[in-house]
Amino acid sequence: MSGNMRGKNKVIEPKGEHEKQDSVTELKLPFEKLNLGPRKKLLVMNLNGLLMHRVHRRDLCKVSMSRSPDGVYGSFLGIHNMEAALAIAIGSMRKNISFKLDQCHCTESGYQSLEKSTKPLFFKEFNKMWGKSKKSGPFNVSNTLLIDDKPYKAFLNPDNTAIFPESYDVNDVTDRGLDPRRELCSYLEAVSNARDVPSYVKDHLFGQLPITSAHPDWKFYSEVKQSLLKKRAPKIVFG
Repeated sequence: MSGNMRGKNKVIEPKGEHEKQDSVTELKLPFEKLNLGPRKKLLVMNLNGLLMHRVHRRDLCKVSMSRSPDGVYGSFLGIHNMEAALAIAIGSMRKNISFKLDQCHCTESGYQSLEKSTKPLFFKEFNKMWGKSKKSGPFNVSNTLLIDDKPYKAFLNPDNTAIFPESYDVNDVTDRGLDPRRELCSYLEAVSNARDVPSYVKDHLFGQLPITSAHPDWKFYSEVKQSLLKKRAPKIVFG
């Protein structure tokens, strides 16, 4: 009798119900919230103002390439000339660079640079870099860092996705900006271990300040940006 009562009080669930509920719960968990540790970062460096002729440039590349795929911008060199320049700058390590971009991959603003009236104003946009790297992608705002000595080059990109070391001075014989024991290499090491690039850059300023509303040339660059946005806006054709 007691055995029959136990059988009557038992709730029998459909076979596989727990598994079904678990799978639904797992599907609702956003992938980006999973704590999978630091992801690979895409580091994009400026050949002209960062790497060429500087002491310790190969040490910098060893540090960065051990952690991240790299891209190189040689804005005014052209791809073929860039190969020769990279051979001089970093030797055989150039084979580890994921992609190379020149002026053709920059955004032409239609304006002249403030630093030199005869120099066209170009920007380096992330959407022209992503997809170029064949290693460890995909890449996006959260895992891309641009290094350039000209803050305006990053003006069209999201905030806190670039740092701007001081421009290289060929007459400065004491330059050690790329020394692996100095600030830049240590900074890149920290970025590679960070959960995402913008959060780290926002909390750890480095080098020259970005162009924000507090910058003396903000009005000029805002005008340029609005001009570009206007050109990109879809045209409405009335029949």
